[in-house]
Amino acid sequence: MEFMLKEGSLSLIALMSRTCTIYRRAHFAASHRYWLPELSEAENLARFGSHARFPGHGHNYGLEVGLTGEVDEYGMVLNLSQVKQVIRERVIQELNFAYLNQVWPEFAQTLPTTEFIAYTIWQRLADALPLSSVRLYEDPQLWAEYRGEAMQAYLTVATHFSAAHRLALDHLSLEENTAIYGLCARPHGHGHNYGLEITVKGSIDPRTGMIVDLAALQRVIEEQVVKPLDHTFLNKDVPYFAQVVPTAENIALYVQRLLTLPLRELGVQLHRVRLQESPNNSSEVYGEFPLEELGAATAATTYPASEGKRDPSEVEPLAAGRAEPAAYAGSG
Repeated sequence: MEFMLKEGSLSLIALMSRTCTIYRRAHFAASHRYWLPELSEAENLARFGSHARFPGHGHNYGLEVGLTGEVDEYGMVLNLSQVKQVIRERVIQELNFAYLNQVWPEFAQTLPTTEFIAYTIWQRLADALPLSSVRLYEDPQLWAEYRGEAMQAYLTVATHFSAAHRLALDHLSLEENTAIYGLCARPHGHGHNYGLEITVKGSIDPRTGMIVDLAALQRVIEEQVVKPLDHTFLNKDVPYFAQVVPTAENIALYVQRLLTLPLRELGVQLHRVRLQESPNNSSEVYGEFPLEELGAATAATTYPASEGKRDPSEVEPLAAGRAEPAAYAGSG
């Protein structure tokens, strides 16, 4: 088959191919306090916990600014020295070693949460840089991202669990399973320390600066995912995986299923599940699990081995299933 492109089409392709996103990192240390003056001390403590304590607490923030544009004749989207100067003058010099509640007027009306700080940094940089994202790390287990979508922001919680599994299909022989899954098909299984990242999206509250109650979010992840899966043999202790091979991909899809409805009850939507199986292997799924597939068998029906519940009918596998790989590279 021959493909014919007119000169204009070639120019368009060349133009499209020159779009690139670059990232610039920066760091600052600052303190803040979650405190609403219209609430009593008891009410603030009940709502924000230790984050409401006087005089506040601090973080070593990591900032990552995404910039999108066309690659110029010098091979750059932007001169990074100039980008560094803009970020330093407009953000770092003002926030570094500052008490955030008092440093910018925006924080007098809205609490300086991680997500609202990211939003405000975007506003401070938007007229000088072609922004595509502002990501702010409060610590290695918590970060927020703003992408210029009105008041919508993204919040990520990182956690972990340990579990064993075996990759094999019951109707196949050991030799056949080994041909598909390699060493992962060995009869007695093997284990991983899984890293898990859960990203939710929602609207920033104009007063609290939050898209979700962080403690409630962490509690849902712990109760719905970490506790049921931690220190289990997935194939034997989790009813769902009696029928579904617990590959990293299927575990990520299962976590998506577990969290979709509980997160909706918190007022946010699941955006991403990332499962890090090993330093070399990870999987990601985006969006919510299809609500029509949840049905009566809600995803919260997982049981630790100590409860002695292992009826595969209690949790249905994915409706459409998952095509098994022709060969599995293993967990290196």
